[in-house]
Amino acid sequence: MVLPFADAQTIDETGKQKYEFQKRASEIDPRAKEHPEIKFVFADDKGKPKDVQHAMVDTRVEARGQLVIWLMGYNSKLFDRTTSYGYHSIQVHYANGWFSYISKQVGKGTGIGGVRLEAATGEDHSPMVDIPKPDGIEERSYQFVKWLSKENPEAKWEQFFDKSGKAIDWEKVIICGSSHGSTTSARFAKHRKVARVVMLCGPRDQYETWQSLPSATPENRYFGFSHVLDGGWTGDHYCRSWQMLGLHKFGPIVNVDGTAPPFGNSRRLVTDADVKNDAGKAHSLVTPGGASAKTPNGKYAHEAVWRYLFTHPVDQVGEATEIDPDCVVD
Repeated sequence: MVLPFADAQTIDETGKQKYEFQKRASEIDPRAKEHPEIKFVFADDKGKPKDVQHAMVDTRVEARGQLVIWLMGYNSKLFDRTTSYGYHSIQVHYANGWFSYISKQVGKGTGIGGVRLEAATGEDHSPMVDIPKPDGIEERSYQFVKWLSKENPEAKWEQFFDKSGKAIDWEKVIICGSSHGSTTSARFAKHRKVARVVMLCGPRDQYETWQSLPSATPENRYFGFSHVLDGGWTGDHYCRSWQMLGLHKFGPIVNVDGTAPPFGNSRRLVTDADVKNDAGKAHSLVTPGGASAKTPNGKYAHEAVWRYLFTHPVDQVGEATEIDPDCVVD
């Protein structure tokens, strides 16, 4: 389904325009299946579809040749920004309802990470779930982009296929998400080389150790942004994950409030914007939306931060710092 934009300003004199699409994963690929045992289903108890996927692209903007894949519920505010930067952007339906069940079964190690990786790849990485290829992020992304290439030839979505034409070229992908989605993005990037990883309010897997595994994606391509009052800082979870991912090699933790881009070229960005001591709001604040910090004139306060996270050249890095002795890692 193409969602038309009512604003005539979205079409320029060349006929180029901003496009938005939505399509259910179960309609795109008949092989897609439900997995109710982990709350991975096509509709909720009232029949409302849960497998709706979204895409946005703005052909008026010079294309960067990279695809943003967002792991979390659809966020049109975020996509307004990523498309304005020149990226094609999609949100896919993936298994993320398992967390409250599976996490109780595992302790320290790589158990949760294995479930995340199976949800991403559709390959057997965990005995605790059975998520086949058509239901993994990789294949659902490919099937969605293939559908988009037919529905929206003006945007040339096929540029994101690999040479075989039967899979996504992951080195052209920015994998990103918030909270659970940011952690799954990081776990996938450990396994598959991608162009960039953007981690909003994350990653955190408590005391899992997968963050220190060798990474297919170079460490300088991971970018994180969180609020200092987010519960992810309790127990040193965020600082621990960032250090295990190696982000301390590319600059100190930088408070973006009052600091101008490029934020010391760091990969570890935080904010202390006022949230009235509300940890829940702090968690949501770093993603464009209703909880985002505003300037006195009502604009989003972190526009420059989001642009930095998605567009800063990955080869421009900050000065390495030592491991923080106050951050409990072991």
